[in-house]
Amino acid sequence: MTRRMYNWTLAMAEHPRALWAFAFIAFIESSFFPIPPDILLIPLILAMPSRAFSIAFIAVTASVAGGIFGYFIGAFAFEAVGQPILSALGKIDSVAKFNETFNNYGLWAVIVAGVTPFPFKVITIMSGWSGFSFSIFVISAIVARSIRFFAVATLLYFFGAPIREFIEQRLGLLFTLIIVLLLGGIFAISFV
Repeated sequence: MTRRMYNWTLAMAEHPRALWAFAFIAFIESSFFPIPPDILLIPLILAMPSRAFSIAFIAVTASVAGGIFGYFIGAFAFEAVGQPILSALGKIDSVAKFNETFNNYGLWAVIVAGVTPFPFKVITIMSGWSGFSFSIFVISAIVARSIRFFAVATLLYFFGAPIREFIEQRLGLLFTLIIVLLLGGIFAISFV
């Protein structure tokens, strides 16, 4: 099933309304769709290199809007369904401790998930579920998604098709390494 969705998403790059389809994919990927928008972002930018940065802007806007939708899924579905179940199981105290921990580090969780290959939808839903600050969530989602999509747009704009393999196979790993080094540096500085 995932392969069919992948092929359908990739075929959308050739559709006359590809930018609308792309915005839709970026939106739903941030809340529940399993295929990342990058598989449509890359062919769109390669087909229209002069519009690379406007395509990245569409990706950021739609992805953050989808993240807000995911946040509301977490916020409202948990209250209606999850909380009564956990309360009946006697686990409501565990939820409070998790929420406190997540809210202390949620900014970094949103940035890490927004930049790396980690599924962004998980963090958007958890942010709403834990009651993470909505304004901090939105700002960190904008920063993270801008870094990710504008980096891809910049690489494709300047290097074109030859950089495609690097982006598809190694850019997520590079982003993950940068985040690990950044967090490691912050951690080291806090103990020096």
